[in-house]
Formats: sequence, structure tokens, C-alpha cells
Amino acid sequence: MKKSLIALAFGTLGLGIAEFTMMGILSYVAQDLGISIPVAGHLISAYALGVCCGAPMLILARKRPLKQTLLALVLLMIIGNLCASAAPNYWVLMAGRFISGLPHGAYFGVASIVAGKLADEGKGSEAVSIMIAGMTVANLFGVPLGTSLSHTISWRVTFLLVVFWGLITLYYIYRWVPQVENLKDNGFKGQFRFLKSPAPWLILGATALGNGGVFCWYSYVNPMLTEISGFQTSSMTALMVLAGFGMVVGNLVGGRMSDRYTPGKVGTVVQGMIGVVLLLLFFFSPNPWCAAILMTLCTAGLFAVSSPEQVLIIRVAPGGEMLGGACVQIAFNLGNAVGAYAGGLAVSEGYRYPALCGVPFAFIGLLLFLIFYKKYQHKF
Repeated sequence: MKKSLIALAFGTLGLGIAEFTMMGILSYVAQDLGISIPVAGHLISAYALGVCCGAPMLILARKRPLKQTLLALVLLMIIGNLCASAAPNYWVLMAGRFISGLPHGAYFGVASIVAGKLADEGKGSEAVSIMIAGMTVANLFGVPLGTSLSHTISWRVTFLLVVFWGLITLYYIYRWVPQVENLKDNGFKGQFRFLKSPAPWLILGATALGNGGVFCWYSYVNPMLTEISGFQTSSMTALMVLAGFGMVVGNLVGGRMSDRYTPGKVGTVVQGMIGVVLLLLFFFSPNPWCAAILMTLCTAGLFAVSSPEQVLIIRVAPGGEMLGGACVQIAFNLGNAVGAYAGGLAVSEGYRYPALCGVPFAFIGLLLFLIFYKKYQHKF
């Protein structure tokens, strides 16, 4: 495995910890700052808002060398998390979370292009999946570690962990990632020209709705596993590690299969699998073994579809590749937010129902993928 791709994955690992660990430390932050859990939950939204606002920054960096842009984005991640770790009050922490989210989508957009340029011939999707792997490892190890540090020391140490990791990432991107050929500058308007075609909208729609379907259920996975499946609370750490393991395996398999077949075909098949698994979760979640296996399959599917989506959006965005790559992360976060909200409405019927609520999201995502595969895959 190329060291340059590992360096890129270091960046997504740091971003993954920064994004997802907030869910595990929310109660510690609320208690320390004297705010309610719902108010503290706005800190999650602040990060997502930063992701959405950060993507357009790439338009300003379109003439800069790609490696230089990567270094600047990692530096911004460090600044945001340093601000969060030292925040004296809620509003400064809110600002720190917003700043931390700014480089997220932009980093994925630039790193996907760099990974593709560094890949061996015919291995472009696999290279992108290695870059994305840092996000899955964050869920497997980084988030449990951050939660543990918050419990034993302070939630501020969790953000310092991201700062420390950001410094390591900065060093290894500088050392291991070579200068790559810059993208052709098509001017300001040229960055948006790809949006005139239906193809990128199909990919972005499939991303938002497909991920939204998963997060209808995954946002409430803990109460489902304890209240419906009958797992003890003490088992949740092991179950979350199992879910993270599914993400790691799914991401790497999805990338490799996309090179062997096509990203459109893999995305379509996996999206269909996600819809079926969510339906099975609704019926079989009362059985603990079935619930654990289906949970792992669903988290595997969530990231098995990620690298095909990231690869496809770059291919369908000529002249605006960086913006397109970042837009996938906007769609991903938008889907997370909508899915969590819709799943929350279904919770009133019981903790099995968020999975059922996610099924139509997943199958509409499948339909969009299928239309793309039939109409546009042969062009890319």
C-alpha cells in the first residue's frame, strides 16, 4: 500500500473522530457547560453546517497546487479543534465546531482527486477507498477512544486528540504525498458547469437519500439494540466496534469491486442491499444475533457505497472535480440530518420503526442509482 494514500487516510481519520465523537461526549459537554442535551446537540449541527459552507471554499483554491490545498485544510482542522478544546463557553465551542467542519467536505474533494492521480492503473476506486478508510477506522477505534478520554479525563482532551492527530497528518502529507499535476482552471463559472447535467444530481440524490435511509435507523441504534434486541448496556461498546468493523470491511470491498466491475453497478447493488437489510432489521431486530449481524451488514453497506459515489461524482464533474467531490460530503451530511429527523418521528411507534422509516429512503436512492447506471454509466 502506498505511503501517500496512508497519509491521505490519516486526514479522514482525524475528520472522522472530530465529526462522530461528538455523539459520544454530548452529555459530558452539556454537564460541564451547564446546558441541556438538546442545546448541546446543536454542536453536531454546527459541524454539519461547516461542512456545507466549506465546500465552496475550493473555488477560491482552484489555482493552488493540490498538495498545498490539502495542507491548508488540515491546518484549518487543527485550528478548529484547538479552539473547541479551549472553549470557555458554549458559543466559542459552537464556533470551534463550525470551523472544524469547514475543511471536511473540501478535504474529501481534494484528497479523492489526489488519490486517483496517485493510483496504479485500474486501481482508482480502490485508492479512493483507502483514503476514505480513515473515516471507518475513526468509527472503529477513534470514537470509542475519544469517548473513553472524555469519561476518564475531560471532553476537552478528545478535541486535543484530534489536534495531535492533525499535526501528525500535516507532517506525513508534507513528507509522503508528492506534488501532483494541477487541475485545469476553467474559471469561476466553469466550476459549476457540470451541474447542468442530470448525472451529478442523480449521484448526489442517491447519496443523500441512501445515507438518509441508513441514518433513520443508525441514529437510534443504541436504544434499538437495548430495548428491542435485549442487549445489556455494557455490551454497547463491543457492538459499536462491530459496527465499525463492518464499515472498514465494506469500504475496502466496495472500492475493490468498483475497479473490477463499475462504480455504478456496485453502488446500485449495494444500495439495494441496504434497503433489504433495513427491512429485515424491522422484522428480525428482536432476535439479538440477527440484529447484530444485520447491523454489521448495514454499516458495511453504508461505506461500501461511499467510494463508488466519490469516484462517480468526480467523473461526472469535468471542470469542477474538487467542488463535485466536496458536494458528495454535503449530500452525505444532509442525508444524515434528514434521516435522523425522520427516524426520530418514527421512534414514537417504537425503536423498530426507524429502520422501516429508512426503507423508502434507501429504495428511492436505489432508483436514482439505477437510472444513472442505465443512462450514464457507459459515458464514464
